[in-house]
Amino acid sequence: KADTLLHVALSPRQLSAVEITASRSQGPSENPHMGVLELPLQQLPLLPALLGEVDVVKALQLMPGVSGGNEGTSGLYVRGGGPDQNLILLDGAPLYYVNHLGGFFSVFNADALSQVRLYKGDMPARHGGRLASVLDVRMKEGNRDAYEGAGSIGLLSAKLSFQGPLVRGKSSFILSGRRTYFDLLSRPVSRYVSDGASTTGYAFYDLNGKVNHRFSDEDQVFLSFYVGQDALSGTGRGIAAGDSAAYRLGLGWGNRLAIFRWNHLWGSRLFSNLSTTFSRYRLENAFEERWETRSQGADVGDITAFQYWSQVEDLSLKIDFSWYPRPGHQIRFGAGTTFRRFVPAAFRVQTVRASVAVDTTLGAQAVPGLESAFYVEDDLAIGPRLRANLGLHGLHYVTAGGATFSLQPRLSARYALAERAAVQASFAQAAQFIHLLTSSGLGLPLDVWVPATASVPPQRSWQAAVGLSTVLGASFDLSLEGYYKHMRGLVAYREGTTFFLGGQQAGWESMVEPNGRGEAYGVEVLLRKNQGKLTGWAGYTLSWNWRQFAGINQGNRFPFRYDRRHDASLVLAYRLSERVSLSGTWVFNTGQAITLPSGKHPTALDPLLAIRHFQFQGSPENVVSFGEGNSPGPFFFGEYGSTPFPAYLPYRPAQRDIAHVWGWGHQVYDRGRNAFRMESYHRLDLGVSFTKEKSWGTRTWMLGLYNAYNRLNPYAYFLEEEAFFDPASQETVPRTRLKKLVLFPVIPSVSYQFSF
Repeated sequence: KADTLLHVALSPRQLSAVEITASRSQGPSENPHMGVLELPLQQLPLLPALLGEVDVVKALQLMPGVSGGNEGTSGLYVRGGGPDQNLILLDGAPLYYVNHLGGFFSVFNADALSQVRLYKGDMPARHGGRLASVLDVRMKEGNRDAYEGAGSIGLLSAKLSFQGPLVRGKSSFILSGRRTYFDLLSRPVSRYVSDGASTTGYAFYDLNGKVNHRFSDEDQVFLSFYVGQDALSGTGRGIAAGDSAAYRLGLGWGNRLAIFRWNHLWGSRLFSNLSTTFSRYRLENAFEERWETRSQGADVGDITAFQYWSQVEDLSLKIDFSWYPRPGHQIRFGAGTTFRRFVPAAFRVQTVRASVAVDTTLGAQAVPGLESAFYVEDDLAIGPRLRANLGLHGLHYVTAGGATFSLQPRLSARYALAERAAVQASFAQAAQFIHLLTSSGLGLPLDVWVPATASVPPQRSWQAAVGLSTVLGASFDLSLEGYYKHMRGLVAYREGTTFFLGGQQAGWESMVEPNGRGEAYGVEVLLRKNQGKLTGWAGYTLSWNWRQFAGINQGNRFPFRYDRRHDASLVLAYRLSERVSLSGTWVFNTGQAITLPSGKHPTALDPLLAIRHFQFQGSPENVVSFGEGNSPGPFFFGEYGSTPFPAYLPYRPAQRDIAHVWGWGHQVYDRGRNAFRMESYHRLDLGVSFTKEKSWGTRTWMLGLYNAYNRLNPYAYFLEEEAFFDPASQETVPRTRLKKLVLFPVIPSVSYQFSF
């Protein structure tokens, strides 16, 4: 027979991904550091999310020892610390503000990340400058061999990532962007509602990029950047009696980062990393109003423009070495310097009246600071069961007011009790030479970074912790940790003071209460399941968190606002098939500690003289009661979003009550700072994902249900006066009702994800 030639046409098809899972059977991690959390990024897309946007910081809030502040926000409160006490690094550069949309989103685009690691208090000596934690986030480096992309479209935002080789096998890049389109909806709606008189819009965006090149087996360089911005803007106009008015307003904030790194291998035992970073965070608020008056045929125009801004930026240079003298022994050492510039709060007012212009600027002068640091870390095995990490971090801080030096020892150890169990202990000191002045509010970024000075000294802390970790069966890890932390040098606004209530002429230092002390202690439990169709974790924290200032709460200690006695979370993901996955999270925590009035009465004192703070003695008349207790109890389970206090009772201030002059002609009493507890918070979120391989790649539909059983958790409380008919006196008397603001009822979401 003659040979036969067959032509077979082939069509490309995407193969299903092959998942390779490796597990350690010898026991828990050999890392001597305690409280280290590694976020499994591959499981992150499976978690249900608010408005369909998976968030790294919100996933960390589900871990023991980490609190999130108000519902829906991306704050981090780690083991009793404040948001300023977290060193948040993106490829080694510090981020000073990590929230979008008042905290509903964080600045981290999960599609651009390769690693998220959190150190809770037991920080390695190579990190310094903060008291509470280190969040080390690393960006992907890009695929050196093939081009690939990924993206998603949700209810409020969309994102797209693309990566691939620049020189195959040697260099690569990744570029990832995210943007909301809320402004595309809000602007036409606001224009329609106001009949064209005004518009309002809000949007944010993130842009991550990174390139790297390997020159040889010994040398590799990296260049990465991040740009993120929020913008809230509005315009309006009006005409009356021949006069016209128009205004423009804007509120914007954002980060700018640039990082360069050079890795060099000096031999088989010595490695170095030289890096330089730039970071800037800026907040700006602007308002402009124009009036035009037509009188006797002449046009007269007045203009008033107001601008407020706050900024912090730093430029740093650092060298790190890793030396391996022998197997199982690593020594790290290095040094660096950071030049930092603060503009705590600057104001500019421009006016034009009758063609006469006046331009006034206050507080725009930058405050410089210089930090120089060194460290050494020795990680070694001492026998077959004991492993230890001994470290020392030194920090020299210089400002115009003088210089300060701090030595911070760090010690952590792990002792293997058996093949599958170990005990751990750690002790760490830390110092922080910057402060964050925090304003209470609904999440707007009105917090201000300021440096430590002679009158506002740096923050310092020490923390001790012990723990037990073990492996249960083939799939479960269990850890139990207890800690105690002592803090000093804390700051807060003086009562009744913010940057918008004067004090600029005297300087920001006159508006703060320095030298505060803090105490935090508790127990954390974490149970993880890492293998099988069902994966997830359960966490629980029992903790106490106190603050004390000489000029606040009469010098008595009080609970920190985010003191949570109980904090529990359950996170589960179940792979029903290769195409369908189910997920759910349930959280419970004790309500926030807040300050609420316990009574008030008229006063003849002039409220403009000062905000007064004193112990009341005597019994006022004509008092409106808010009830005798300081806990709402069952009264919050009545009317939707509105709850009356207990019965109308005559109020007599207790000896411990604190009086404040407040508003026009009233004196208000409270039981003390943060003496009132909000309702306990709990919520169930559910999600399901449908994945399908297509000829061009993979697509996934994500359906979610936030707050599945519609728990009406309070975001904030406020008081409202109303007239009340008293049956006993047959008179109409004033009564005060306590109401709660609920932002998040049950919220369904849908998002579409794809990769190619």
